[in-house]
Amino acid sequence: MPRRIILHAGFHKTGTSSLQATLRENRVALKKQVALRLRWHLKDVVAAARGYSTDKDPLTLIKVQTRFGEMVNAIPGMPRRTLIISAEELSGHMPGRGALADYSAAPVLLYAYWEILRNAYPEAEILIYLTTRAPEAWLASAYWEHVKSSGMTLNYDVFEHTYAYGANLDAMVAEIATRVPAEVVAQPLEACVDLPLGPADPLLDRCDIPLSLRPSLVAVPPANRRHPQDVLNAMLDANRTHTDIGARNAAKKAILKEAGLDQ
Repeated sequence: MPRRIILHAGFHKTGTSSLQATLRENRVALKKQVALRLRWHLKDVVAAARGYSTDKDPLTLIKVQTRFGEMVNAIPGMPRRTLIISAEELSGHMPGRGALADYSAAPVLLYAYWEILRNAYPEAEILIYLTTRAPEAWLASAYWEHVKSSGMTLNYDVFEHTYAYGANLDAMVAEIATRVPAEVVAQPLEACVDLPLGPADPLLDRCDIPLSLRPSLVAVPPANRRHPQDVLNAMLDANRTHTDIGARNAAKKAILKEAGLDQ
């Protein structure tokens, strides 16, 4: 049984990819203290969580619970270690996807995960860990991520106005804290800029990592960084030009290739 469980469930565009890449890169060095279940271990769970965030269907929530429970039941024993479960999609889709305006599904989803973990590991300490970001920076990052990965055609000022409420991540943290009976911790991305391991450092501070081990942990380059502005502008133009998904994706692929970013 793990001694502690840290459930890192978002939010998107708050350094989550870099955090997860750092944990993965150092998984061998950390294996005596930490067990990991990262987003690539949780594909079925996050697919259902994304679905629930858009339809709020009780049957979809049952699917989330079933899949998360199966994942938990498959975890082998890990005495005295910390179990880290990390995937931003555990909170659902990122706001800005169609009519999805905020993270209102997150408290329901996190309560479901907490309840399953509590029943499976009644003696373990369960911590809800949420990475955050200032609203203005989050909105800009979310907008360009949607431009890159979807058919987003809105001007930024329209997107900013439409999804401003969803950018108040601190308010969502506070709501989660009132609805999930576990300790809830928020870590701003801005406070991690100068740390040796970036956003992974505050999380590892909660894992009882020996001080002698910390200097040996390897930093990784920031993951999923924003493309240069000219590339993003070209992608936005491609979204507005091509209504066919295949043509749009081909145009974006060509843009990345021309910019040398297709690796």
